[in-house]
Amino acid sequence: MLGRGTEVIDLNRLPEDSLSVVEVSNVRKSYMLGDMEVPVLSNINLKIGKGELLAIMGPSGSGKSTLMNLIGCLDRPTGGQILIKGRDSNGMSDEELARLRGLEIGFVFQTFNLVPRMTAFENVLLPTFANSRSIDPQKRAKELLKLMGLQDRMHHKPGELSGGQSQRVSIARALINDPSILLADEPTGNLDSKTGSEILRIFMDLNKEGRTVVIVTHDPEIAKFADRVVLVKDGVIQYN
Repeated sequence: MLGRGTEVIDLNRLPEDSLSVVEVSNVRKSYMLGDMEVPVLSNINLKIGKGELLAIMGPSGSGKSTLMNLIGCLDRPTGGQILIKGRDSNGMSDEELARLRGLEIGFVFQTFNLVPRMTAFENVLLPTFANSRSIDPQKRAKELLKLMGLQDRMHHKPGELSGGQSQRVSIARALINDPSILLADEPTGNLDSKTGSEILRIFMDLNKEGRTVVIVTHDPEIAKFADRVVLVKDGVIQYN
């Protein structure tokens, strides 16, 4: 439980009754290049429903990955408001944001982001070092690797795994703290079509369990399986 001032925020007890787990209101994001402000996102309004499988699409440089980083609290908006399960992320300290990310949001990246010197098992355990909901994280890590079909590869390092196996490790790591929101940035981008389809099936199965899944992609094949598609172009949402 974390507090600031007289308010006490228990991030293990975020409200579950809202239909929207994420609400983005009038959000903009820009970066400073010397003395010049470079806009990336403008006037973004988006609601993501509980248990929804959402695809965010757009060409390279459209701002879709920046939007995912804001939703995932990896970055803060320049303006506007982002509510995560009813909590205003703008009003949270860095410590509170880190705890929110650790417990409520799981991340899967195109490049896997595995630590090369660690085994698959150790990589899956990484998020539990700072935050953990599990009484026995090691047992849960083994269960997740078995669920991903990697029970025989858990002591192998990333360099000894195929791309598909590495992405399965990444998914297991994202699930270790049982997050309610799963964010995936081009999760099939470095995989062949067959392996990519297998990874997509995993996300669909996780969504069927009630988990909110947001996939950032430029692949229209992935979008076919989404409940809804949001198109981002030139920093604005074209439709959703």
